[in-house]
Order: sequence, then structure tokens, then C-alpha cells
Amino acid sequence: MKRRDVLKSTGAALLAGSAVAAPAIAQSLPTIRWRATSSFPKSLDVTYGAAEQFCRHVGELTEGRFTIQQFAAGEIVPGLQALDAVSNGTVEAAYTGMLFYVGKDPTFALTASVPFLMNPRQQHAWYYHGGGLAMTNEFFKKHNVYALPCGNTGMQWGGWFRKEIKTVADLSGLKMRIAGLAGTIAARVGVVPQQIAPGDIYPALERGTIDAVEYIGPYDDEKLGFNKVAQRYYAPGWQEGGTVFHGVFNLAKWNELPPLYKKAVEVAAQAATTDMLAHYDQKNPEALIRLVGQGVQVSLFPQEVLERLYAEAEAYYKEITATNAEFAKIFNHQREFQRKGNIYHQVADFQYDLMMLRLRRG
Repeated sequence: MKRRDVLKSTGAALLAGSAVAAPAIAQSLPTIRWRATSSFPKSLDVTYGAAEQFCRHVGELTEGRFTIQQFAAGEIVPGLQALDAVSNGTVEAAYTGMLFYVGKDPTFALTASVPFLMNPRQQHAWYYHGGGLAMTNEFFKKHNVYALPCGNTGMQWGGWFRKEIKTVADLSGLKMRIAGLAGTIAARVGVVPQQIAPGDIYPALERGTIDAVEYIGPYDDEKLGFNKVAQRYYAPGWQEGGTVFHGVFNLAKWNELPPLYKKAVEVAAQAATTDMLAHYDQKNPEALIRLVGQGVQVSLFPQEVLERLYAEAEAYYKEITATNAEFAKIFNHQREFQRKGNIYHQVADFQYDLMMLRLRRG
């Protein structure tokens, strides 16, 4: 069955399951038109496209009575002002990464991704069955927004560098585009972090305004052309084990929505989250093969570098949880959730992957 057929069936089920007959409900539902600003340019077809898919599904599930029109970064407000635009009512909705707003409160990063914490499987379990949705929206409420996961990048890469990274000392003074709390951690080992919207990264790298960049992974990084300027590509993505993107809604506008419209938004957002992860899992391997064929050198960060970054992250978390109660509440909940998940996955998925690598030699 095609996805569109599934969505139409879901919408029909939502209507049929209500106390009032479907035609009566349809006649009583209001026509609502929202605008959504994005933190991403249209050229990033997976991230921007996930929100397009989300908007399309909302319209289909409500038979066109509730529509959300998405605008690219810069068309209404700059990419990194998306959250403010929703909070202050300039637009009703946005598609963004909450880690972009750590300058307001580092707790925002926990709702997306922070260094050395949960992977995508754990993030999904935490959000949908571990209490994550309620905890994050309790925090978002004071910023006048309601938000739902609406995408996941999967495991990210460590970034593009012009020079080889052999020791921690090689990071000192390095100007790097690095998002969220990863920038705070990297700064503790001498990196000069730069918070730059996705569409503005390549010009900064090309001009030499920055020396290195981390973004998402091979597919998007190739699209943005980073390999034309820097040829060393590092893994693993210690900074973001998987990043959740969000659909963000003005809280008052969200509360005004009829229950069926809210359900349509929830269903469409969860579908977009799953689809984005699958999309990257299909496209990233092909892009990596192309990049290597073009001379890109794939390297692993030295163990010394990873251990130092981990130590600095742990020190930071100890400091911030002592002074920020909201951060501490979510972080400690996620850390315990991660601990339990790791106990299971180290004898399940991890062992299966190791087995296949041994048997197939990669």
C-alpha cells in the first residue's frame, strides 16, 4: 500500500472513530491556513523536504481544511530566528533544530542532540515511550511554543578539516562551524566555535572565515560542497549521535486547533521523523562512495582527542546540572534512559553489527 493511501485511510479512521458522523464533523471543521518558516534552504532536499512532506500530510489528513505553507530560511526571517518568529507570533509554525538556540538556554540542545548522549533509536524510544514529549514541552511552554519531533538525521559525522587532526593541540585556535552544545565543549579544548545557519556555511568555509565545519553527513555535506574546500572528513560524530529536528508551533495557536487537526499534525510529524531517518540511511552510503571517489580522505578521530572531548563534556554537564534545574531534569532522565538502552544494545544490535563485519570483512 502506498504512503498516500495509508494516510488517507488514517484520516478516514480518525473521522470514523469520532462520536459524530464524518460528514457532520467535516462541515463543522474550520478552514485554517498557517505559515511555517524554516531554518533550512530549499537545496537541502531531505531536511527541507521532510517539512514539505509534513505539511502535505497535514493537508491530506484534514482534506485540505488545515494547511501549512512552508517558507525557506530567509524568505520570512533568517534561519536562526525561526524559533523567535513562532514565539512572538510572526508565523504560526517553524521547522528547525532546537540546538540552534543554546544561547537562550542550553536545555534546548537536549531536545535535539548533545555530545556523547543518545543515538537515534534511543531518542525515538525516549520521545515516544519514555516521557520525552511531555518533558520537553514542559520546557518549551515558557518560550510560548509547542513542539513535536519531525525528523532525525541519524548518526552524524565529525566534520570537514583542511588539516589532519593528530592530537588535541591541533584543535587549538581552529575556527569551526559547530552547532549546539558541541561548540561549548569544543571551545574547552581550544576550538573557536561559530554558529552559522546551514545555507551560509559554504561561503564561510570558502572564504576562510572558518577552518572546519560539521553539519550532518555525506549526502547533505556533498550537496553543500564542503569537499570542494576541505578534503579530510572525520568520524565519528561525537557531537551529535543523532539529531532530532522539530515542528514548532505557537502555543496559543496550537491550543486553538480542533482535536482532529492536532492528531493530524502528530501523525504527520511522526511519519516525517521515521521517513527522514530512512532517507538518510539510503542516501548517505551512496554519497560517501562518491566522495571517496573524488579524493576525500575519510579518517577517524584519534582516541586521545575523543577521550579529551568526552572528559570536557562530562565536566561541563556536571557544572551545568548544578546551576540549571531544567537542564538537570532532562539530562539526568536521558542519561539514565541511555544507560539502560546501552546495556541491551551492546549484546543485541552492536554484537550483530560486529558479527557481520567479521563475517563479511566490512
